[in-house]
Amino acid sequence: MESIITEIRNGYAGYAGYLWQEITHPTWHNYFYWLLGVSAFFFALELLKPWRVDQAKFRKDFWLDFFYMFFNFFLFSLIIYNAASNVVVHLFNDLLGLLGITNLVAFEVMSWPVWGHLLLGFVVRDFVQWWIHRLLHASPRLWEFHKVHHSVAEMGFAAHLRYHWMENVVYRTIEYIPLALIGIGLRDFFIIHIFTLAVGHFNHSNFKLNLGPLKYIFNNPQMHIWHHAYHLPAERRLGVNFGLTLSVWDYLFGTDYIPHDGRDIQLGFPGVEEFPADFIGQNTHGFSGKVTSPGDKKPD
Repeated sequence: MESIITEIRNGYAGYAGYLWQEITHPTWHNYFYWLLGVSAFFFALELLKPWRVDQAKFRKDFWLDFFYMFFNFFLFSLIIYNAASNVVVHLFNDLLGLLGITNLVAFEVMSWPVWGHLLLGFVVRDFVQWWIHRLLHASPRLWEFHKVHHSVAEMGFAAHLRYHWMENVVYRTIEYIPLALIGIGLRDFFIIHIFTLAVGHFNHSNFKLNLGPLKYIFNNPQMHIWHHAYHLPAERRLGVNFGLTLSVWDYLFGTDYIPHDGRDIQLGFPGVEEFPADFIGQNTHGFSGKVTSPGDKKPD
């Protein structure tokens, strides 16, 4: 028990020191300022060439989503996740040790060319996350948490990081073993993370870009807008276009859906009108009460 308390204390102290270092010492390997820079870039695109020209520059819930970006990227890790995950990883490694497994790495990819392990790490992570995203829609209980992300009424780059803190727990827990098997280094994870951050901002932005054939590989705003559609056909009620960075998984598994230009479609889900509109209400939602599924009719 004492070792667990020490692990938690060290986790908090270590991450607090890291966050302060990030803020006070800008470098090229600094998540905090990369988040600011990437966000500023896509905000500029939305101002200069908006896809929905009638949408306000500071759209509905812009500042709420702006806070979500920093909460989910930094503050949640400081408050809860970093310390808790250190304990879980420690216990998991102890369990592996009891089974005689001292090294979870199955593929020594760090001896490959840099582009090779970057590409493998990126593709494996995105594929695992695609399936997790489908799970968030297929499980009624997990959908209650995922509703926070789908409560966006007007799309913009900052909507990318509006999601319930439980999604961090679900994603990181399930993807831990596949990524541990590859043994991707911190430098590679940093590069992959910044790239996926940029594509995620792009997918949610009020911006239109003709990708040509690349649309079958990379996600984009004109595809992702349909993932947030309020109205979907009954046969697609559990969702469409689940890709986070890559769209190719949706085309391969038949979950792609772009019936027409979705620029002005209604966003949300049946019942979003009664969904909490504030940060506290959204982040305490999902732990009790009735559960629903995507596409359920609006409650009476």
